[in-house]
Amino acid sequence: MQEVMGEFVRLDVEDGVGVVRLDRPPANALDHQTGLELQDAFRAAAERDDIGAVVVWGGPKIFAAGADIKAMAEFDPEQIRPVVAALGDALDLLEAMPKVSIAAINGYALGGGFELALAADLRYLADDGTVGQPEIGLGVIPGAGGTQRLTHLVGPGRAHDLIYTGRRVAAEEALDLGLVERVVPPQNVLAAATAGAHAFAAGPRLALAAAKAAIRAAILTPGPDGMAREGELFRALFGTPDQREGMRAFMEKREARFDRDGS
Repeated sequence: MQEVMGEFVRLDVEDGVGVVRLDRPPANALDHQTGLELQDAFRAAAERDDIGAVVVWGGPKIFAAGADIKAMAEFDPEQIRPVVAALGDALDLLEAMPKVSIAAINGYALGGGFELALAADLRYLADDGTVGQPEIGLGVIPGAGGTQRLTHLVGPGRAHDLIYTGRRVAAEEALDLGLVERVVPPQNVLAAATAGAHAFAAGPRLALAAAKAAIRAAILTPGPDGMAREGELFRALFGTPDQREGMRAFMEKREARFDRDGS
């Protein structure tokens, strides 16, 4: 069921999963309008109780090629500011969303497209797909969080290599480096991501949201602050339907049946 639609981005909802579809032919290039539409879709997905997990998909051929270079080639610093801010704010919304998100990558995710994928919790890549941050070859660097998220994901050494060289990374190496979590045949990418999202949507949504928040704290405030945040989140789950049902099911030796809306 289609719920939210812009010119280039739409949100479809079915059985607890929201699929954010990027559709800006021919290559899903990211511009100011696309960034704003992504914000609308991610905000709606985060706020809706009937969505328990989110898949971000660019279609069967290309996830996203990155920024619209033709549109920005002659921009100055002030002209580029709202464009990168629109995308950056969208990715912050995706990353902070209290729901599990999966980027389903067909074809390639490059530049801003890979930055979009990096903001998701998990990345499923087609076995003939490629990812990368090729901005250095254009005389710039990733500007919507790519240097930060890539470093957190694979460490500074590998981030240096990928960003300094701007090279494209094929699926097998992307899996080995930890850039993606699963590699599947291209025709199965969306189905695999949707199946994973359905499992999360049917699972303990409150506990998953707490796990996501705790992991985010490990990135943003590592050390004592992050440990304290984990403890707060852990304690707050006691007395919730997730905790009551999960532990009751364990003691009764049965599968847990979590509330679909997490309430």
